[in-house]
Amino acid sequence: MQAFIVKEKSELPATAATLLQIAGKRRKFVLYGDLGAGKTTLVQSLCAVLGVRDTVASPTFSLVNEYRCTDPADQSVQPVYHLDLYRLKDLDEALAIGIEEYLDSPAYCFIEWPQVIEPLLDSDVVELHLEVLPGDSRKILFLSESDSSTQP
Repeated sequence: MQAFIVKEKSELPATAATLLQIAGKRRKFVLYGDLGAGKTTLVQSLCAVLGVRDTVASPTFSLVNEYRCTDPADQSVQPVYHLDLYRLKDLDEALAIGIEEYLDSPAYCFIEWPQVIEPLLDSDVVELHLEVLPGDSRKILFLSESDSSTQP
């Protein structure tokens, strides 16, 4: 587990870059946090670091937004998925929207409100927990199965 304190929005790009670096080859991120904790804002910064030029907005009503970025290794255009599962009531609804296709894709996938799909998540998913702190700062906890297995 690693904790990051973000005091100002201007600090998010550097934090996002660090989170992606720590994640390594893992491309599935689940974001937990109360309403207003900054999940979508963090996804915007993560996408910016990945080179997404599209407008990144909350997919609350569409459930899934697809963006595009250019892979620096081979200059190919790759999808980036942004899901908001807040409105889903159960796992059956998630399966109905094709959640497994997103989870099985090699693309980056940022999932807000992932509680309903937890039974489908692999152990290598990156967990980010966001918390509002006094003074409008945010704490971002970086958790993953891989991290916890290497911790004493």
